[in-house]
Amino acid sequence: MNNGQETTPSVVVIDDEPVTLKQLRRILEKEGYRVSTFSNPQRALEHLETSACDLVISDVRMPTMDGLELMSRIKVRFPAIEVILITGYASLDGAVEATREGAFYYLEKPFTPDDVRERVRQSLAASRTRQAAEAYGSGKSKTPVIIGESPKILEVVSIIHQIAPTDCNVMITGDSGSGKELVARAIHAASTRAGGPFLAFNCGALNESLLENELFGHEKGAFTGAESRSIGLLEAASGGTLFLDEIGEMPHAMQVKLLRVLQEGELLRVGGTQPVKVDVRIVSATAVDVKAAVDGGAFRKDLYFRINIVNIKLPGLAERREDIPLLAYHILFRLNRRGGNNVRAISEKAMSLLCGYAFPGNVRELENILERAVAVCQGQTIRECDLPPDLVTLKLQAYNPPEEQFMTLAELEQDYITHLLKITGGARAKTAEILGIDRASLWRKMKKYGLS
Repeated sequence: MNNGQETTPSVVVIDDEPVTLKQLRRILEKEGYRVSTFSNPQRALEHLETSACDLVISDVRMPTMDGLELMSRIKVRFPAIEVILITGYASLDGAVEATREGAFYYLEKPFTPDDVRERVRQSLAASRTRQAAEAYGSGKSKTPVIIGESPKILEVVSIIHQIAPTDCNVMITGDSGSGKELVARAIHAASTRAGGPFLAFNCGALNESLLENELFGHEKGAFTGAESRSIGLLEAASGGTLFLDEIGEMPHAMQVKLLRVLQEGELLRVGGTQPVKVDVRIVSATAVDVKAAVDGGAFRKDLYFRINIVNIKLPGLAERREDIPLLAYHILFRLNRRGGNNVRAISEKAMSLLCGYAFPGNVRELENILERAVAVCQGQTIRECDLPPDLVTLKLQAYNPPEEQFMTLAELEQDYITHLLKITGGARAKTAEILGIDRASLWRKMKKYGLS
């Protein structure tokens, strides 16, 4: 998402049908976008040379220049501009070709206003995401990119900007893989300590003695093999931020020592007698219920209150499914940059599978799935066959019936068949196999319920 000041997006629409131009202009201007329309692709290219543009929506079949050629020219001259292709001659081959060439989406006529609004929103958000990610990856921006435009993630970003300059200690809670360290880095980057160090440490990775040594350091001769003084992470992070992950697993004795650091602003190295002043902000994180540990006596209440001045609860990916396309493209851009790949797009059916999956491993699991998909992808578009083979099965198991209080058996059957057809991409043989009936029986049921 764009954490900076936003400007009104500019959209250029190109189509040789005046009715389509008028319809798209009306839809987009109602959403507050600045819209320029052209029936001549060459005139549109001339316009792009002199005017700012965030998104181009173009017909494919046009007499003077087809949409694929137009898009190719745009991508060479203006690579940051996203392109959505619209056509009344849709085909799978055409869709694949369009996404291979760099189209963000391939939309078939007749389209609905909701179709247009949703694809434009996703396209513009993906563009902002990519620009922010590229700026961070190149070092032009020091602010980590928090991806998403869902209400829950926007609330998290709002809290970050409110509390980052206050220097208070923060606890981040959320399931594994939900992005706790990313949020900690964002807090540091937006704070007055941004010029200081940011260090991260997992409290559950070491036993008590090694943990103490890592955090507090040691003096020369403190133990066998301590041939010189070594400063710990608390001292090294002075003037900056120390991120303590899995703080709920910190041993009780270490909790006492950390509390003293927070209360007195000083520490004793292992084997030392002279206090060392430190000025460090603690951002902690946990996937367990630390409040329950406090109530059970496993975690010190006084330390809990010290480190939990502000609590940020991160939603799981299943709680913000609308962010999955943005996250998926962000991860795809990063994988391409890191590995020199040229996988540009994710097919609509593959994206539908991703958006319907429960993601118990959250964003980290999405990263793993896409890394696998990029590795096995034969072209420039990730398709269903590139995703883990059990993804469809897992999604089928996640079927939830409608929440209506009273439904007939026929209504439930219709809803489930509709669900299966959507998941399988309309594959009747697969749907019939899952239902345990033959294709003729499925066809009769589809006819009965008016399903195509």
